[in-house]
Amino acid sequence: MFERYYRELLNFLARKVGDGDLAADIAQESYSRVYAVPDRDAVAEPRALLYATARNLVTDHHRRTATRQQVEVAATDDDEDRDTGMGPASGEPDAVLAGRQRLAAIEQVVATLPPRAREAFVLYKLDGLSRPEVAAQMGVSVKTVETHLEVAMRACQRRLQQLDGGAPAAQKKARGPA
Repeated sequence: MFERYYRELLNFLARKVGDGDLAADIAQESYSRVYAVPDRDAVAEPRALLYATARNLVTDHHRRTATRQQVEVAATDDDEDRDTGMGPASGEPDAVLAGRQRLAAIEQVVATLPPRAREAFVLYKLDGLSRPEVAAQMGVSVKTVETHLEVAMRACQRRLQQLDGGAPAAQKKARGPA
């Protein structure tokens, strides 16, 4: 049933993102997520579910792109303002690669978060909403938003610690000084 919407969805996505390959990737991810729904055969409006999923993925893509651009602009501004004294330049290939790897790792973590934690994280960190604004938009309490943000931040922190090759701070404290 869902397959009959593929070409239509692909055209819709190509208009939204302006890139046929990216549109195909988003369409594939949309189908993947819809097929992961346990009772997808019971969905009254399969086309609506497919399009809603695709629109959310496009929104996520635009947010990630905007965040990357902000990070790159901030890094460029820091390079221009930085004293040319000691320490590695952030424009050095190793520093750039490390920064990109960290950003990609965070994107992967955010993509695997539970949906409500991901939504709270994106609204708070990427869209810049306050916790009460996030709560109002999600229709939950501020305490619930704080819980979702805590889950997201801990997941990001764990992943960055893995990248840095270090144990979580609590484990380091338990072992004592090195």
